[in-house]
Amino acid sequence: MPRPVVFDLFHTLVHGADDERDRVVGEMALIVGVDPAALVSAYHATWRDRLVRWDAAETVRILAARLGGAPTDEQVTRAATHRLTLAHRVLGRVSPVTLDVLDALRERGHRLALISNATSETAEAWPGGPLARRFDVAVFSCEVGLAKPDPAIYRTAAQRLGVAPADCVYVGDGADGELAGAAAAGMTVLRTTEHQDTDPGWIGPVIANLGDLPAHVEQPASAD
Repeated sequence: MPRPVVFDLFHTLVHGADDERDRVVGEMALIVGVDPAALVSAYHATWRDRLVRWDAAETVRILAARLGGAPTDEQVTRAATHRLTLAHRVLGRVSPVTLDVLDALRERGHRLALISNATSETAEAWPGGPLARRFDVAVFSCEVGLAKPDPAIYRTAAQRLGVAPADCVYVGDGADGELAGAAAAGMTVLRTTEHQDTDPGWIGPVIANLGDLPAHVEQPASAD
């Protein structure tokens, strides 16, 4: 039986657009009346809370208040919408080659799952993007209250696929210790460097681009 493939999202299926994210947060700061550099710094400092606790509007309201701002509800909504627009934009930038690889895997019988350390605007934008219809399961940290590398989030994806973690191949760039987390959950791990060489110390198979993925996932589990 073809093995299920579990993917990371940012820097694996799409570029993370980190510089663009900082620029957008700076623009959000102007909307809510706080210092742009300070808000960007606050976003970086609270990444874990944003991944598992706060939605986009809560994030804006909480961080603006910490920086001495008192935005109106209308300003908070505008700023959160600006962030959501970015999420739609980033999720829309999927390489045709990546889409072809996903389609090829599905045609060969592989079920596909996503596990993403992602804030609420990414989860909200996901259904409208070209990736969503190609996945059987999508697990977002903001929705399940868990984040990689916690093995529980990998077990959640496997459970939703109806398989054991050991039946799955995990593909990711390595951010947030995700590769070790996947291995701890029992998954076979493939590191990808197509968008970013995030975890060069990881010992294990590496693919330079997703076009090489089908040949790897069709090897028996013992070959990995």
